Amino acid sequence: MKKLTLLAAAALLAACQTPSSAPKTALDGEVFYLQRIALPPTATLSVTLQDVSRADAPAQIIDQQQGPVQGQVPLKFHLSYDPLLVEPGHRYSVSARIEDQGKLIFITTEHHAVLLDGKDPQPLKVRVDAVR
Repeated sequence: MKKLTLLAAAALLAACQTPSSAPKTALDGEVFYLQRIALPPTATLSVTLQDVSRADAPAQIIDQQQGPVQGQVPLKFHLSYDPLLVEPGHRYSVSARIEDQGKLIFITTEHHAVLLDGKDPQPLKVRVDAVR
């Protein structure tokens, strides 16, 4: 009888889970640049997954990874998103920037589109260009 009660309680708790506890899907990639220079040890990397569907509004950030640079290029990143929140017909992209002590030194200059349908190439290659 106790086992049946425990099973019923577990089933009830599972049914009450909120959508935020839904499994997330990951988008992994690498940020790189073509210049043959090393990054300073104080550099930081920021990679953003965003919904860029609306031309008249700021992009909606879905996930962002930022922090100190670990090593040299290519710089790995990992972004998560809830596949249930991906809307058909919307456009999504990944952008990246590298800063050193608050000064921008590299940034994406091309649109890096992703479909978020589970078929995006991984690792996603995101090129950044030097800021002059």
